[in-house]
Amino acid sequence: CLATLIIMLVGDTYTLINYVSFINYLCYGVTIMGLIVLRWKKPKIFRPIKVNLLIPITYLAFWAFLLVFSLYSEPVVCGVGLIIILTGVPVFFLGVYWRNKPKCVNRLIESMTCWGQKLCFVVYPQCGSAEEE
Repeated sequence: CLATLIIMLVGDTYTLINYVSFINYLCYGVTIMGLIVLRWKKPKIFRPIKVNLLIPITYLAFWAFLLVFSLYSEPVVCGVGLIIILTGVPVFFLGVYWRNKPKCVNRLIESMTCWGQKLCFVVYPQCGSAEEE
């Protein structure tokens, strides 16, 4: 989010749309690959919707062509898009992967979450832990 705000202040909106569209299509392709891997590794798992594997494989073929074409035609935009994605890695390690955080870090994360929910008018059952109430 911070990287996007900086790019919006420095660049134009068209460039930001290009960054985000590359990121979106990259995520779509990775999601479809995950679907195929799960169908192959765990075929017995319950699926509410089951499609023929020809559809996701065809989608991946077109996706790969578009992604390679994007990387070839606009490598800087794709590189910045990848950098935007990678800015989330420290956030993941700080918020999710790091299990035994000090209480001050947990309070900071909870207050930022509550502030973000109030800012975006998100209704969530509680702000703070249930033990405090």
